[in-house]
Amino acid sequence: MSHRKFSAPRHGSLGFLPRKRSKRHRGKVKSFPKDDQSKPIHLTAFLGYKAGMTHIVREVDRPGSKVNKKEVVEAVTVVETPPMVIVGIVGYVQTPRGLRSLKTIFAEHISDECKRRFYKNWYKSKKKAFTKYCKKWQDDEGKKQLEKDFASMKKYCQVIRVIAHTQMRLLPLRQKKSHLMEIQVNGGTVAEKVDWAREKLEQQVAITGVFGQDEMIDVIGVTKGKGYKGVTSRWHTKKLPRKTHRGLRKVACIGAWHPARVAFSVARAGQKGYHHRTEINKKIYKIGQGYHSKDGKLVKNNASTDYDLSDKSINPLLLMSCDEDMELALGAAPEMHEELFHAAFLLRTEEYRYLGGILLFEWWVCSLW
Repeated sequence: MSHRKFSAPRHGSLGFLPRKRSKRHRGKVKSFPKDDQSKPIHLTAFLGYKAGMTHIVREVDRPGSKVNKKEVVEAVTVVETPPMVIVGIVGYVQTPRGLRSLKTIFAEHISDECKRRFYKNWYKSKKKAFTKYCKKWQDDEGKKQLEKDFASMKKYCQVIRVIAHTQMRLLPLRQKKSHLMEIQVNGGTVAEKVDWAREKLEQQVAITGVFGQDEMIDVIGVTKGKGYKGVTSRWHTKKLPRKTHRGLRKVACIGAWHPARVAFSVARAGQKGYHHRTEINKKIYKIGQGYHSKDGKLVKNNASTDYDLSDKSINPLLLMSCDEDMELALGAAPEMHEELFHAAFLLRTEEYRYLGGILLFEWWVCSLW
């Protein structure tokens, strides 16, 4: 190989090692955006369910680009985002070894779909979760303790997060157990965050209260599992010539004689898919309202635009029916394994990320078949 004529960069990124099955079936926010106290108080993440994909036609406004002022067709993902319910507050203290939770306070009333998350088998259980805890909100001794906990949060904590769950009864899914997660509260002082979170206990938070149209977000989830795959499928290495002995979907040289072991960087067969992934910089093209009643009539029109005034809903054909609030994000999103498109994944903002140019959507093509 001393006289190679063409460069051949390695196949596949080593940044995603180890390529093994995710421990969690659902995505996880591993880092929240940096807090800026000068900004108003807001949540930094939301849970949504992938309903399917479609495509849009839009006009690009990006001076200097070849497609400037031209119409382009782009793929978008339809994400159903029913309102989430806040049921708790967690206060964290910054230590030399990272964050440590100081106090956790739950709401007085918690729905059964949230309680199911704390049980392996709801049917066989006694359903006693939080029955003693909720009495804190009723007697004088318990109220004093709660006020003491809120005061210690304001005094000692540096990070405040709320515990929120999804509403599975609003989705066309068989699962009754809601998804539960902590969402960091950013903006304002710690005392203001605690007061804000306390006011929001047992209340619903809509997607419009977290994200806005034309905002850039990150999408977190677990990809669709493909099982055990060979090196050609898993790493996209070049196939060997047809006459190769003992197979051609292989790597010809897996390393030198010495060191007498295979390096970690050499492409090998193994697990493909069902990996935890974060897709960055997805633009929200539209946040649509779910089916709602207006003047006594059911309104399903959530897919019309200024250019396409026809009365239609955003439901992708043959896929999950999208009756609740939804959003359209640019490009593909990780597909979870739990029934094709019926997938929960997380969205979080990164304030410093942006996309140059103003994007003007024209009309939505909701059926690809």
